[in-house]
Amino acid sequence: MAPHTEEDWSDSDDDGSASELETSVLLGLPDGPVDSVDDLRDVAVSRMGGHPAFLTAPEPDVSASQCRNCSNPMELLVQIWCPFEESPMDRALYVWGCARGECQRKEGSVRAWRNLRYNADYAKKLEAKLEKRRKQEEVRKAAEKAKEASKINPFKANGTTPAAAGAFGLGAQVFGGSNPFGNANPFAPPLQQAEPDHDDEPEEDEAEAEGHEGGDASSSSSEESLVTALASTSLEDSPWPAMPSYTPLYLNTTSEYLPSPPPKPKLPPGAQLLDADEGGKDAKWLSEAYENSMEVDHVFERFMTRVGHEGKQCVRYDLGGTPLPFGHDSVFDKLFPAPAGPPVPVTKGEFMVQPPQKRVYTPAALPKCPQCGGERVFECQLMPNLINVLKSSSADDARPGKLTEEERKKEIERALKAENSTKRRGMEWGTVMVFSCKSDCCPEQKKNWAEEVVLVQWDE
Repeated sequence: MAPHTEEDWSDSDDDGSASELETSVLLGLPDGPVDSVDDLRDVAVSRMGGHPAFLTAPEPDVSASQCRNCSNPMELLVQIWCPFEESPMDRALYVWGCARGECQRKEGSVRAWRNLRYNADYAKKLEAKLEKRRKQEEVRKAAEKAKEASKINPFKANGTTPAAAGAFGLGAQVFGGSNPFGNANPFAPPLQQAEPDHDDEPEEDEAEAEGHEGGDASSSSSEESLVTALASTSLEDSPWPAMPSYTPLYLNTTSEYLPSPPPKPKLPPGAQLLDADEGGKDAKWLSEAYENSMEVDHVFERFMTRVGHEGKQCVRYDLGGTPLPFGHDSVFDKLFPAPAGPPVPVTKGEFMVQPPQKRVYTPAALPKCPQCGGERVFECQLMPNLINVLKSSSADDARPGKLTEEERKKEIERALKAENSTKRRGMEWGTVMVFSCKSDCCPEQKKNWAEEVVLVQWDE
């Protein structure tokens, strides 16, 4: 079934509550504590909390996790294994967040980084696959030109016209029409296979489409080409285990489903369904109802409706897709700018009914990648439930078992004192959006380590 895409915003839009259409979004759900030492060191095991595992050695400096406000190390919120399908680089994404009360609602209290490593085995397979697709594209275009030529001159045989002969000499062409990011599952390391090319070479396609899994048995013997390669450095020799952390939890993944559009109402013959956008006296009550609800944040309502289909979601991953805004604030206006409306008439007696304005996602306001100057694309966002999951799991580890009445009273007293002190802890964001370099560039001078753009919508 074709993915359901959604790229515009309007107060008049409404989401349903069923689950029939699969979207392009992958949802990250909590799936229990990570209790395996091997999994903790495995870069390809996506997680919430815990300490990071890295692809390259030497590992990045711990300053990457420092809050830009208090300069203290922050806790890792998520680590996601997410190589781009059309890139030869293995890739992991890390997001850190500061929980100190004085740093909330300040820029730099949430930071995201990407770690890259060149995968030579997958690079060869990728080049072979792209070359094959280029040839297929040339053949397709040549066939189309031959077909068009035969329509112009039906008395000439197909494939013998100059147009048809010249089509095969067009040279190499860039393959188009596919998603440059692919649809690989970014949360877990199971085998991913690309869709077959539907030609006469299925075995070759399967060999080419094994993704960042390392390929055949000979290539899988190379530790550098394994998707499930362990971290290059030992945790015992690293300063990272001394950094503060939440309890590590597995990230499970599932597709997002949304309700099918409601069927159009059946009207008697000759009847018309009045559209509020068309105006007129009969539309007055509709416009009044809309005016009466102007104080309601429709963006937040839509957020809650969308998230309500899967309340446990902690991460939304949709590389190259559209973020789901938490509310109507400056971040929303930046990503979904209001279009310029038609000029208001100044002549008396003239009236103009303006339809509800559509806000279309426009990432043009995002800063370019400082490494390559390329565009940024939306990659993922953290959801409010992540705060609850990390907080509750860490609290359970710190105080196993049921609290006594005396312990409960002391806990309440500590919480009340913290509310009026600068030591208050707790993250207050509604959603954290991460925007990544579209080119997946590799800053070798910085040891394949680069910071991504983060936009935070705070919980008002």
